[in-house]
Amino acid sequence: MSDALIEIRITEGIAHLRFNRPRQLNAFNNELMRETLDAMAGFEANDDVRVIIVSGNGRAFSAGFDLKAAAERQLSGHDAWRRQLELQFDFIMCLWDARVPTIAAVQGYCLAGALELSLAADITIAANDCLFGEPEVRFGSGAVAMLFPWITGPKAAKELLFTGEERMPAERAYQLGLVNRLVAADQLMTEAERMARTIAKASPSSVQKTKRALSRAYDIMGLRSALAAGLDIDVDINATPSFEKQEFARIRKEQGVKAAIAWRGARFAD
Repeated sequence: MSDALIEIRITEGIAHLRFNRPRQLNAFNNELMRETLDAMAGFEANDDVRVIIVSGNGRAFSAGFDLKAAAERQLSGHDAWRRQLELQFDFIMCLWDARVPTIAAVQGYCLAGALELSLAADITIAANDCLFGEPEVRFGSGAVAMLFPWITGPKAAKELLFTGEERMPAERAYQLGLVNRLVAADQLMTEAERMARTIAKASPSSVQKTKRALSRAYDIMGLRSALAAGLDIDVDINATPSFEKQEFARIRKEQGVKAAIAWRGARFAD
């Protein structure tokens, strides 16, 4: 197995980007995010690339942002949190902003920042046993890129984000519009590649200009302003102390990430 944080290849106009931290459930640390942004910039500069597929190696698409790395950073104050969250925001939105269509192929777990990343993809194909979640409010954090109301509508977005749902079945995610298609786990990449080949056969100019028109429509409706406001609020959430955040951080420091997650889960066990 490669030691690279991401694996990339381009075949017949289809760029593949695969997260490669399987022992950490492909949790996103800063190095992985920066390498992903660099890879996406390379795809942007390559006129042969017509579609991008993003996936994860191992048993999860991703568990979200790396909580162990977050603990080691020991961020304090609004300025430090803004710099960190702007990196995370740019990482998520690179799929939305890509010149060509992006497809997220998700399996296992697709949680927190990984769920936001999948929302930023133009198309999401999920294994039917995948579990989705956005648990940030349960430990005093928040969503980095507030795409949920734009994808699901306000009622579903509020339910998901207020409760910190962390084990949403794939079928429910499909019903809410978070996912385009569900397939058996062993057919996930086959279906993602089939979709990519179909898109790659179309006129690249027409497809890319159509994506631009769709993105422009959302911009006119205020998506960019809303996301910027949401990021401002998330900076404030993370920079402001709370019992949940402090207790989660204490347990994480003293007993490790698994113990902190277990504490968080026990509070919502009923």
